[in-house]
Amino acid sequence: MKQLGEVLLDEGLVTEAQLLAALDVQTSMGTSLGRTLVEQGVLSEAQLVRALAAQVGMEFVDLDEYAVDRAAVSMVPGALCRRYAVLPIGLRDGALVLATADPGNVVAVDDVRTVSGMGVIPVVATYDNVHRAIDRFCRADDEMEDLSSAFEEEHAEPEADLSRLGDFVDDDAPIVRYVNLLVTQAITDRASDIHIEPTEHDLRVRYRIDGVLHETQRSPKNIQGGVISRVKIMSDIDIAEKRKPQDGRMSVNHNGRKIDLRVATLPTVWGEKIVMRILDNSTASLDLRDLSFLDHNYETYRESYTKPYGMILVTGPTGSGKSTTLYATLNAVSRPEINVITVEDPVEYRLPGINQVQVNPKAGLTFAAALRSILRSDPDVVLLGEIRDHETAQIAIEAALTGHLVLSTLHTNDAPSAVTRLTEMGIEPFLVGSALDCVVAQRLARRLCPKCKEPYQPSPAELEAARFPWMPGEPLPQLFRPAGCSACSRTGYKGRLALHEVMRVTEDIERHAVAHSSSADIAATAEKQGMVSLRHDGWHKVALGQTSIEEILRVVA
Repeated sequence: MKQLGEVLLDEGLVTEAQLLAALDVQTSMGTSLGRTLVEQGVLSEAQLVRALAAQVGMEFVDLDEYAVDRAAVSMVPGALCRRYAVLPIGLRDGALVLATADPGNVVAVDDVRTVSGMGVIPVVATYDNVHRAIDRFCRADDEMEDLSSAFEEEHAEPEADLSRLGDFVDDDAPIVRYVNLLVTQAITDRASDIHIEPTEHDLRVRYRIDGVLHETQRSPKNIQGGVISRVKIMSDIDIAEKRKPQDGRMSVNHNGRKIDLRVATLPTVWGEKIVMRILDNSTASLDLRDLSFLDHNYETYRESYTKPYGMILVTGPTGSGKSTTLYATLNAVSRPEINVITVEDPVEYRLPGINQVQVNPKAGLTFAAALRSILRSDPDVVLLGEIRDHETAQIAIEAALTGHLVLSTLHTNDAPSAVTRLTEMGIEPFLVGSALDCVVAQRLARRLCPKCKEPYQPSPAELEAARFPWMPGEPLPQLFRPAGCSACSRTGYKGRLALHEVMRVTEDIERHAVAHSSSADIAATAEKQGMVSLRHDGWHKVALGQTSIEEILRVVA
C-alpha cells in the first residue's frame, strides 16, 4: 500500500517542498501527516479524505453532489445513522452502498448489515458531509407521522381534555416527542417560522424556509388540542384562554446551541393557529458587512450611524430583516464608553452589555412611556423597536434633535415614503427634515445555491420584460438561474440576501419635506443624488450571480 505522501504527490495535491515541511512539523509535533497539511492550509478536509480513500483503495463520494437514493436511506433507522455517522446512499449489485466518515468502524458496518439484511459496500465521505446529508435525508417526518398515529389511538376523543395535560409531562409521551421533533426538524431545515394550523379535517404544519412556506406535515384533527396545549405550556401561555391572541416565548437546545422561539396564538374558526418564530442568537451578532450591502450603500449608511446624533430608520414589511439590520448596527456602535438602551416588543435577541426594555402595555409601559423614561437614563444610543403612533414618533424625533442617536423601524414600501409617513403621523415637516438622517428600505431575496446554480445568457426579450438595465446593441450579460441539487433540497436556492435602498436626508430632501412633496418627488431627487433603488440593487446582485431575475421580480414591485 502506498504511503499517504506518495498518493498526495501522485495526485498533484502537494509539492515536494510542502510535503517535506509538513513531515518536519509532524516529526516535531507528533501529529499525523494529513492533519498537519490541513492545519497548514495546504489541503482541504475533502482533499485529505479523498486521498485517504485512494490510499486504502476505497471510493470517495461528495454527498453534496451525489444523487442519494431515498429508498436506500429508508432501509436503515435514522437513529443508527446518527450514532455511527453513516448513511445508506444507494443500491449496487444487490448490496447497500454505505457512506461513512470512518471506514474502519466494522461495528457500524455489521449493524447496518444486520438491520438491512443486505450486504454493505462502504464508501468514504467527510464527517461534515455525512452529518449534513443525515440532517437532509433522515428526517423526523416519518417519526412524527408514527407519533401522531400513536397519539390518535390513545386519545380517540376529538379534543384533548385539559384535565389530561398531566399525560404530556412525560418526555416519552407521544405528544411531547411530536412537538419536540416538530421544532428540531424546523431548526435543521433552517426554517424561520413554524405554522401549526387547524383546518376542518386535520392539523397542518408548514415551515417558512428562505421566505417561502412549505407544507411538511398533516396530522389527525383529534391531536390538535394536545399539540396546542403542549406548545402553550412550553411557552408559558394561558392554556385555558382560547378566545383571544396570546404571545409567549420558549427556549430549546439544539446541537449545543440555545435557540429561542417567539410564540403567537391566533383564534381561527377551526381552532387556535400557532406561529413560532425561530430566533437564532447568532443572527444578533452579525457584522454589517455580512448583510449583503453594496459598497456604495454601506459607505452611505456608515456615515450616518457613526454620527453622535440623528435618527436612522429601517423600513420594510414584516419579515424583511429590519431587526437583524438594527442589531448589526448596534454591534457596530456599541462600546463600553457609551450607554445603549433598547425598547422592543418583544425583545427578540438578548444582547450582552445592552439595556433592553420589554414593552408591557397592560402595565402602562408603552413605547412612548418607556422612551420618555429612558431619556432620563442618560442614553447615548436608543433603539426603538417600531414607531407606530404620533406620540412615539414625536418623542423619538425630539431625542434625535437633542444629542441622541435613535435607531428605529417603520412600515413603508420604500425609503422616500418614510418622510411622508412621519408627516402623516402629525410630525412637523421641518422637524422631520432636521432629525432624520438616513432611511434604509430593505427586502429579503433567496440566494442561488452555489453548488448547482447554472450560467445562461438571457434573451433580449427577457431582459426588456424584466426592465433589466441593458440597452439594445450591448453584449448580453451572463446571468445565473436555479437548477436544484440535494444540497438545496432541489429548490435551486439556499439562504437569503438583503436588497437595500439607502437614502441620505439631504437639504434638498428636507425642502421636499417642508413643501409636503410626494414620495415620488422625493425618490426622484434622492436618485439624482446617488440613491440606488431596491430594484436596481437587486439587478446588481443578479449581475454578481448571487440571485436570479425571477427572485427579484418576486420580492420587489
